Amino acid sequence: MTLKINSLAPDFKAKTTIGDISFHEWLGDSWGVLFSHPKDFTPVCTTELGSLARMKPEFDKRNVKVIGLSVDPVADHVKWLDDIKDVTGMKPDYPIIADEDLKIAKLYNMLEGDAGTTSMGRTAVDNQTVRTVFIIRPDKRIGLFLTYPMATGRNFMELLRSIDSMQLTAKHKVATPADWKKGEEVIIVPAVKDDEAKKLFPDGWNAVKPYLRKVPDPSK
Repeated sequence: MTLKINSLAPDFKAKTTIGDISFHEWLGDSWGVLFSHPKDFTPVCTTELGSLARMKPEFDKRNVKVIGLSVDPVADHVKWLDDIKDVTGMKPDYPIIADEDLKIAKLYNMLEGDAGTTSMGRTAVDNQTVRTVFIIRPDKRIGLFLTYPMATGRNFMELLRSIDSMQLTAKHKVATPADWKKGEEVIIVPAVKDDEAKKLFPDGWNAVKPYLRKVPDPSK
């Protein structure tokens, strides 16, 4: 099954650094960020896990649960956590999934079906496509996914910005423009005609074009 935006995020059971979980049950009514790594003890990923540990309070504020995935065993993850703390000053307390049999990487279309059934003997290059971030909505559907090359560290501020946009647009009939940040002007969605817009936005709007109507952030 090819995953895309609005696809149901596949459920799974897994071993993690906090014990066994069932993914959908673990998510509950929260938003989720599932971010994957090709191998433990790799340099870029080490900085990423530390960066996300530092920013975790921002995700918590937004009712977002964070979970990592790496195609190595839990014992390796636990050792890696100490390295992450040494390098970044932060020791992640969010769970990291052990995908030793590659089942979850395949389930999420990050590895081909014929990639084998074990992480043993595989290098980070073999797993280089296991570098995707999935943002999952409370309805357990995929809201966004981004795949990065191994040499490019991920920008978690962009994930927060995207989550702010998705949470806003889920509640209000608006969209967010390029480079939008929370609190800035938003766009009335085209499906809302002017008559309905007058009721939703009684203070009016700035019509840059007939199809581009800007209003203040309605969550402010």
